Order: sequence, then C-alpha cells, then structure tokens
Amino acid sequence: MKKRPNKKSLKAKMAPVIQKKVAPVLEKAEKKINIPNLLTMIRMWAIPLIVLTFFYKQSSPDHGAMWAWVSVVLFAIAGITDYLDGYLARHWNQLSRFGRVLDPIADKLLVGSILIMLTWEGRLNGIMVLPAVIILCREILVSGLREFLAEIKVGCPVTRLAKWKTACQMVALPVLMVSNEAGIFNIFLTVLGTILFWGAAILTVMTGYDYWKSGRKYMDD
Repeated sequence: MKKRPNKKSLKAKMAPVIQKKVAPVLEKAEKKINIPNLLTMIRMWAIPLIVLTFFYKQSSPDHGAMWAWVSVVLFAIAGITDYLDGYLARHWNQLSRFGRVLDPIADKLLVGSILIMLTWEGRLNGIMVLPAVIILCREILVSGLREFLAEIKVGCPVTRLAKWKTACQMVALPVLMVSNEAGIFNIFLTVLGTILFWGAAILTVMTGYDYWKSGRKYMDD
C-alpha cells in the first residue's frame, strides 16, 4: 500500500511556493489600492443614495420613518469615512494629490446635497433657509480661495474653529433629517438641530472671514 502524504509535511512544502506566488501580488495590490482614497470615493457614492432616500420617503409616506433612518445611517457612514480617510492617509503615509483634491470636494458635495434636499422637503423653510445659504456660500468662497492659493503654492490649513463648525454641521444635519420621524422626541430633536444649525452658520461666517483675511494679502499685485 502506498503511504498517504503527511498533511503537515505537504503544507510545509507548499508554504514557500504559495508565499512566493502570493506575496508579490499582495504587495502590488497594496501599492495600487489607496485605502484613504477608496474611503473618499465611498463618501461620494453615498451621496446619490442619500438623495434617493428623500425621494423614496416622499413617494411612500407609510415608510417615511424607515427611509429617514436609512438616510441618516448612510450619512453617518459618509461622516465616518471623512474622519478615517485623513487619519489613515497620515498614519499609513498614503497622502496623494488625488486625495487632497477629492476629499474637500466630497465633503462639500455631501453637505450641499443634504441642504438642497432638506430645503426641497420643507425641513428648511422661512428663516431656516438663511443658515443654509450662508453655509453654501462659505463653501464656495473657501473652495475658490484654496484653488487660488494652491496656484501660488500657499497652504490653507484647517483651523480649530473650522473643525468645530464641521462638528456642529455634521450633527445638525442628520438630526434635522430624522426629527419629524422621531415620535415623542420630535420637538427635542427639532430644537437641537435648529440650535446646532444656527451655531454652524455663525461659525461659518467667522471661519469664512478668517480664510478670506488669510488669503486677501496674496491677492495684491
């Protein structure tokens, strides 16, 4: 009778072969796949899905609460990728031009889309439209300044106040998105979202002025 090959010895013989074949592939994939950039793309892919939830919510009022929470979950995922892509890019030393360009664009597209859909839905009406306009105008202003400063090789770092503005904004938007479907917490969430939204608008004006003041000195010929 022929002896069956020992499984352990077979694995020991195959291990170097597998490692020799697989290791270069994994190394090549690691170089090609930039995880922070992938997270930024996920944030951009989440935007049309969030917009669709608003339409589904209007077309099926019986399931409005479900779609509201789906949109909030998608927004939360997008917000988490916003934090992770920057952290991982620095931690893994995967900083890239693609990421530096696309990351702020993804943020502005996300916020702008939500503001437009909340206004379309009627959540932002009357005086509540004013902070939305302020936030959108500030984003356009800062984008223009960043583009101008990049041309003359001048950095435009994010200030601590701008981080507070982003925090208020990223909490206010999902709260407002789900406030009408929150049952007994409806009034509480509406008030909380309104306060945070106005707080974000005030900080938006302050940070927008700081960015303008920083960039204005480079505009003189």
